[in-house]
Amino acid sequence: MKKILLSLLTILFALPICAEDGHALWLRNQPVNKAKVTTNLSTPTALLAKQELETYYRGEHIALKLDSSMPDDDGYRFDGTTISARRDAGLLYGAYALLRGDMKMESHPAFSLRLLNHWDNLDGSIERGYAGESIFWKTNKGQLVTFDAQLIKEYARANASIGINGTVLNNVNASPKMLTTAYLKEVQKIANILRPYHIKVYLSINFASPMALGDTKTADPLDKSVAKWWQKKVKEIYKLVPDFGGFLVKANSEGQPGPGDYKRTHADGANMLADALKPYKGIVMWRCFVYGANHKGEDRVKQAVSEFKPLDGQFRDNVILQTKNGPLDFQPREPYSPIFDQITKTPNMVELQITQEYLGQSRHLVYLAPMWQEFFSQVDAQKLKGIAGVANIGLDKNWCGHHFSQANWYAFGRLAWNPRLDSYRIANEWLQLTFSAPETFNRAMADMMQHSREACVNYMMPLGLHHIFKFDHHYGPEPDGFKPSYPREWCPVYYHQADKNGVGFDRSSKGSNAVSQYRADLARTYDNIKTCPENLLLWFHHVPWDYRMSSGNTLWEELQYRYNEGVITVEENYNVWHNKMRPYIDEQRWREVDERMKHQVENAREWRDVCIGYFRQFAEK
Repeated sequence: MKKILLSLLTILFALPICAEDGHALWLRNQPVNKAKVTTNLSTPTALLAKQELETYYRGEHIALKLDSSMPDDDGYRFDGTTISARRDAGLLYGAYALLRGDMKMESHPAFSLRLLNHWDNLDGSIERGYAGESIFWKTNKGQLVTFDAQLIKEYARANASIGINGTVLNNVNASPKMLTTAYLKEVQKIANILRPYHIKVYLSINFASPMALGDTKTADPLDKSVAKWWQKKVKEIYKLVPDFGGFLVKANSEGQPGPGDYKRTHADGANMLADALKPYKGIVMWRCFVYGANHKGEDRVKQAVSEFKPLDGQFRDNVILQTKNGPLDFQPREPYSPIFDQITKTPNMVELQITQEYLGQSRHLVYLAPMWQEFFSQVDAQKLKGIAGVANIGLDKNWCGHHFSQANWYAFGRLAWNPRLDSYRIANEWLQLTFSAPETFNRAMADMMQHSREACVNYMMPLGLHHIFKFDHHYGPEPDGFKPSYPREWCPVYYHQADKNGVGFDRSSKGSNAVSQYRADLARTYDNIKTCPENLLLWFHHVPWDYRMSSGNTLWEELQYRYNEGVITVEENYNVWHNKMRPYIDEQRWREVDERMKHQVENAREWRDVCIGYFRQFAEK
């Protein structure tokens, strides 16, 4: 008996002690290995679907089959015993839906393009990354270090499980080195891992790459040698990656080169690249995030429409304009970008930011699905070609820095498939899959997640205030921010316009007239201070401090109330987590979330105190 006990102890202590680090994300089905899955398909994607179901499905039998009568997209149909799809990708998506408990009879994606945009640099750093370094890129003493293939496979599986079908592997502020042969061979290896999961790779490009690499004397898109260089480079890429998706381009924005450097238009630049990609069915995603030198004196939020509306209809049919959800820059709250009203002859796709650049940077628990749902309540998703999300993924064990930031990756994928899904339902679904906790935990945390974005707006920039962050890193408040050496549209004082008469940016017909870029009914609503939604009031109007709000408070009283309300909400959230949630989940994740939520309370108080203290000098004069 003593020998048996010693043997058991030896085995026990030999086993690795695995902390719950969150690395498994929402993919926590335990192997049951009992389902019999039948199919006559042998494609890698279909075999993946078969493998997932054989391993994790708790039913007895299921069949996978293609059905040419179904719509020609990535959708699937489930009838209780069979998953059917037009494409093998639909079988994989149907398998993952079944494994997460979604028994919907038939489902089809709203967008054909459902992409992540990684702002990853070739040295491994990530612009606006808050979860460690890049999973794709790393250098050591200037030499390229290859990626962790197993990690990329896990990344692919996570994305496929929520319907994401494309990934841009590098930063929009792109290095010309991205297009050198050494890096393209790495792209080939990544693409080979992603392909069975129905994920295409795309690359951000530096528009001046041929010149920067010393192969041409110019980057003028109308120069024949430049066009020829791109044609040759595209041919090289497709030889390595036959299903390569195409290019994402940030041009003539924030110092990036572009066709404007040669007095050419965005259409000239995009079309040159589109022509090179066209024979291979590749696309150009041309970003509308453009502002600066060509628009001196013009309100920054108007500049994208001013730049692109005159070009509408001049782009090749494989060019898509990619526009941020709001007209400024991923603020906690913005109206939707009027590009989506004004551009009607060129395909559009929306760019959302999953990484929380302006919403606490993976230090704050802020669930973004309500913000994205707000966008889709205003913009017709059927008019959009695709959706892109700026990723929040890095080498941190839990992928996203904050355990609850994983929910934003998950929610992006679910809304990219169906933008009509309810954000609360998505939160509840993610909680059930990620924590396997009782309903008491799920209900409390879903409620907390659902109002977390509004709380963030309140303790940062309520009532339509915007862009009053500290310079460059965008973490923490700096309402007095002004640097003469900076463009005025980077300075907080430019946006809030506070003085003794009031606060807010006048974008009415009597001010910058940004309201005129919206469709007629909304333009009228926003233009009138009495009908403008109060949550956007200071976005569109310079409002007197004693203006009477719907609550009966003056503007100054309401502003103070909202700041305090935001702080109170995160204090209450922290108390719920700290005092009530510990029994329901593992110690590691409870502790790590607890530390970040405590920090969020401190930050919220700082925002309130700094902003109220600053605005008081004007409001109480």
